[in-house]
Amino acid sequence: MLYFTRWKTVLIWLAVLAGVFFAIPNVLPVSFLARIPAWIPHKQMTLGLDLQGGSHILLQLDHKDLIHDRMNATRDDIRTKLRNARIGYTGLVASGKSIQVRITDPKQLDAARKALESLTQPIASGLFGGGSVQETAESEPGNNVLRYTLTDEGINYRISSAITKSIEVVSRRVNELGTTEPIIQRQGTDRILVQVPGLQDPDRLKEILGKTAKLTFQMVDQSGS
Repeated sequence: MLYFTRWKTVLIWLAVLAGVFFAIPNVLPVSFLARIPAWIPHKQMTLGLDLQGGSHILLQLDHKDLIHDRMNATRDDIRTKLRNARIGYTGLVASGKSIQVRITDPKQLDAARKALESLTQPIASGLFGGGSVQETAESEPGNNVLRYTLTDEGINYRISSAITKSIEVVSRRVNELGTTEPIIQRQGTDRILVQVPGLQDPDRLKEILGKTAKLTFQMVDQSGS
């Protein structure tokens, strides 16, 4: 038969009573907790989505939209820089992940390359070991044409940056709901998991996430998973 000394028995009962004391708020209504003295524990355990229900949404970054925006921005940069340098050009077109432009005067080809060199300069990323990323690579297919192509590492950098910034935006919007301890976290490389315990109206969550500022995300259909 298991035997405990008196002092061990006392300690065990004290531990049990302390556990009950701090657990009591979880079985009491909030209205009652508001009336009891402040020295009594008030904090209730936050129940997760599996215990109290709520809304669950998985957002996925729209890669095509992001690349489309980067292509438009790069094309505008090329147009602006060549005009500022007073360099004549034609055939400024985008295809896939590349943008090419034909310099009208062959004698201005070097000047055009100089004017556009900032497009291929590496940028500090804080990613990939804290180094830098080259977003755009230059090539010359001939006939006075300069071609600028979005690199894979540059696209990955933009995706990671977009996810980080979007998590901040999503957090601010979800906090407007006044819920307790929502879960907002990165999932994989291009997804954001949003779980809001206690929110029984998923349409309300979709409305909050989809308003005002642009988020290049799509709701992920998880019905088949």
